[in-house]
Amino acid sequence: MNPRVFIVHGWGAYPQDDWIPWLKSQLEDKGCEVYNPSMPDTEHPKIETWVQLLTKLVGEINETTYFVGHSIGCQTILRYLESLPSGKKVGGVVLVAPWVHLLPECVPTPEDKKIAHPWLTTPINWEKIKTHTNQITTIFSDNDGCVPLTDADIFQTRLETTPLIEHDKGHFSGSDNITELPSALSAVLNMIH
Repeated sequence: MNPRVFIVHGWGAYPQDDWIPWLKSQLEDKGCEVYNPSMPDTEHPKIETWVQLLTKLVGEINETTYFVGHSIGCQTILRYLESLPSGKKVGGVVLVAPWVHLLPECVPTPEDKKIAHPWLTTPINWEKIKTHTNQITTIFSDNDGCVPLTDADIFQTRLETTPLIEHDKGHFSGSDNITELPSALSAVLNMIH
């Protein structure tokens, strides 16, 4: 059975943005089935609707199921994992610019703050997440305008994973000129093999 990889884009983004098309193409070349859905109402992401869509798309999971998230897409994947029944396992998870805090300049307007609030305040069940996979990679940038680098320490502690800190990659967005992300590709391939 070919590995299935689900790539979840970020807030205000689309499947064809950033490094996602490149990663999809690279993984498909390696024999993976890759899904990069257009998440609902991307400008106003809601936990319930994003997790529901991911749940519906993924269907039955096993250890040949992998996930890659970008920014709020990482939160979506984590919240999806904590919703799984006990005993269910996925092959691995790669989180690019994941966050539990956001820098003020990333949510400048009252509307942005309102959208981000549930994502920032709804607790994440880290222990339950760890029961659903043995492989988690986190990738951060040392100059991310949205994610404080201290979040890398939180993910390291909570998920018992060593963060990969990239230099000068911003928020890993197209606006940071990031259209390829070899570290994410390597992380997925290492998990598969």
